[in-house]
Amino acid sequence: MRILVTVASRHGATREIGEVVAEVLREAGHEVEALDPDEVRTVETYDAAVLGSSVYVGRLAAALRELVDREAGQLAARPVWLFWSGPVGDPLVPPAPPDDVASVATRTGAHPPRCFAGRLDRQKLGLAERALVAMIDAEQGDFRDMDDVRSWASSIVDQLAGRPPRR
Repeated sequence: MRILVTVASRHGATREIGEVVAEVLREAGHEVEALDPDEVRTVETYDAAVLGSSVYVGRLAAALRELVDREAGQLAARPVWLFWSGPVGDPLVPPAPPDDVASVATRTGAHPPRCFAGRLDRQKLGLAERALVAMIDAEQGDFRDMDDVRSWASSIVDQLAGRPPRR
């Protein structure tokens, strides 16, 4: 299958999650194209899509939302998986899904959306981002679990092959 993996990532941590997903799909024999949402002109040429986004101020990234606005009908006509990353710390902060995840999942017909913990490096943040991080008292560090990402990507491979998803 020809699969699009498109990830909106401001500082690269979410993009790295998308790269792991793309790698697992390629290893399973799929043709995978990894693009930023702004680079996607159409999804018509893909058999399936994986959409990913970092979260800022409780919302998915604008670039991913804009892609969905442009291509919702085409996305809904093929299998779609949606993930986001952003919560950091122990326990994860913020614990709630972004405000727009349910809407994006509904519009695209996505399989149940998945959240992955994120990475926070205050030195890479702009002034407004630092203020937001301070306001929610977010813990610095890399909280991503790439084995969990690989497992989720493997479940996509299973679903594409008609096998039940892994738990």
